[in-house]
Amino acid sequence: MSFNLVSVFLIAVALAMDAFSVSLTKGFSQKNLKNREIFYYGLFFGGFQCIMPILGYFCVSTISDIVQSFAPIIGFILLLAVGLNMIRESLSGDDDEITDNFSFKEVTLLAIATSIDAFAVGITFALLNVPIWISSLIIGAVAFAFSIVGIYIGRILGNWLGDKFQIIGGVILIIIGIKILLGW
Repeated sequence: MSFNLVSVFLIAVALAMDAFSVSLTKGFSQKNLKNREIFYYGLFFGGFQCIMPILGYFCVSTISDIVQSFAPIIGFILLLAVGLNMIRESLSGDDDEITDNFSFKEVTLLAIATSIDAFAVGITFALLNVPIWISSLIIGAVAFAFSIVGIYIGRILGNWLGDKFQIIGGVILIIIGIKILLGW
């Protein structure tokens, strides 16, 4: 397979879908995110989506089999934990705490969970001799943009559908985790 920018872009869009879904969820569950915090979501999601293919590319011969077999489980556990926490917070009735919290720990866990597939793509790129640097930059840029757009769309949906929409957001994260676990 020869290097094809269109193919890499389509892969980037596919990889960014999990980050977009999670960002959508954060947009309607954290309505008071500041622009700086929204930028952090984009930066973390895009950054991890950029770094993971590079790691996969250079780890092909050493740990790829081990990481590939555990990656779905890790992604599932991370998204399950964050999703269950969102549901718990929503049911606690303390809406101010729910909507205003921004956590670097949470955004890092979400970024890792949604970028594990990108590691496997990096392995594939290595096997197919696809240039990793430009490909990773494209993947990261697409994830960055999709994450920011997802948060803004989520805000609109959250305002339209109400405060208890965070329960649906938690369920969405759990479903994404199950999707990762089952390899869909």
